[in-house]
Amino acid sequence: MKTLKFIPATAAILLMALTMITASAAGLSDKKKSDQQNYLTIKGKVVDAENGTPLVFASVAVKESNVAIVTNIDGEFTLKIFDPVNAKNLELTFLGYKNKVIPLSDMKDNGYKNIISLEPAPIPIKEIVVRPLDPVDIVQKAINKIGHNYESVPNLMTAFYRETIRKNRSYVSIGEAVVEIFKAPYASDVRFDNTRIYKGRKSTDVLKMDTVLFKLQGGPITVLELDLAKNNEMILTAESMQNYNFTLSTAIEIDNKPHYVINFVQKPNIDMPLFMGKLYIEMDSYAITEAEFGLNLSNKEEAASLFIRKKPLGMDVTPELATYRVKYREQNGKWYFSYSRAEVKFKVSWKRKLFNTYYTTMSEMAVTDRTDQEVIKFAGKERVKMSDVFSDKVSAFNDPKFWGDYNVIEPDQSIESAIRKLSRKLKFSDRDDLIK
Repeated sequence: MKTLKFIPATAAILLMALTMITASAAGLSDKKKSDQQNYLTIKGKVVDAENGTPLVFASVAVKESNVAIVTNIDGEFTLKIFDPVNAKNLELTFLGYKNKVIPLSDMKDNGYKNIISLEPAPIPIKEIVVRPLDPVDIVQKAINKIGHNYESVPNLMTAFYRETIRKNRSYVSIGEAVVEIFKAPYASDVRFDNTRIYKGRKSTDVLKMDTVLFKLQGGPITVLELDLAKNNEMILTAESMQNYNFTLSTAIEIDNKPHYVINFVQKPNIDMPLFMGKLYIEMDSYAITEAEFGLNLSNKEEAASLFIRKKPLGMDVTPELATYRVKYREQNGKWYFSYSRAEVKFKVSWKRKLFNTYYTTMSEMAVTDRTDQEVIKFAGKERVKMSDVFSDKVSAFNDPKFWGDYNVIEPDQSIESAIRKLSRKLKFSDRDDLIK
């Protein structure tokens, strides 16, 4: 049996610290930004043209700029456009559908949700018969093209980050932030990205946590590491490829471009938990434009050791699900990191308790703007570190106008309901403290 000599970085994307509840709070001093800017707000919902099904995580971008966002789990989005004079068209893309360009002049504003339908885009088999059908060869070509297909100069990105924790079906913690990302060149020897919090907020209901408080370490830096094209040592190197079986499953269209869909799965003779999933590789450029994958949890004990930093005595924590996703956006022949998401579900059991509790953690980041002009690395003290706990670095919220003119991921109804409930609990808690 072969034992790996490395731990894949994404397996530890959500490092969980389980500790007995302790009182902790930290505030973040907000930077000032003018709210006097004029901007156009467009709300919409993206659906399948044939059956009206919401399209989740569809990309919505201003064609003439770097401004973009993704739809939520209900297919809805809110996009704030700061330069409505030069912005002319809205471009919508989704895996397996024809992309769509809509003049902004055709979109209604004032809070009205525009319903936008996308047509499925099947790929005829004749599109791929002349292509090399060896999946390993396709993946190897994609690896060789990384330096050409992705940015060769540093970028400064603005992104929206959200992390949530659910106990069974109820939200017990929600945190959000606008973050800035220093994105190092892909072809450079120094490729480390870093991020800093620009403005953030949180809400936590510790009463529903019982005697345990879950904390996510790393925050936005962890989902940033899901950039497979840059952090390719877990799957996309000559050494790591030897640990997987690759198959070409089908072809699909993304943004009017035909793509190979390459499935990969961990070889049965590998001891350490690795990954299984899909790579979406554009046929002409061999750019990896999307990836969906999950951690192999067949060895529960080994998998748990990758996530759990510490836990109380008498508690067993078993990972039940670990899924990841990353997307890129193409502009002027180069592909840019645009979205990533990580979701992990745990079963928590105590030796003297009859029933188990399930906790689900989710972290996601959507890039809403970027520039390659006057990009400077962040000072060390400003950077988010892997050891940082995001919820300890931002303050509590209850202001519905908190985000102002920032582009954020539209919350689904359950999130909105959870925010209202947690905010009310926070207010009552503050009131009770004053009475005491």
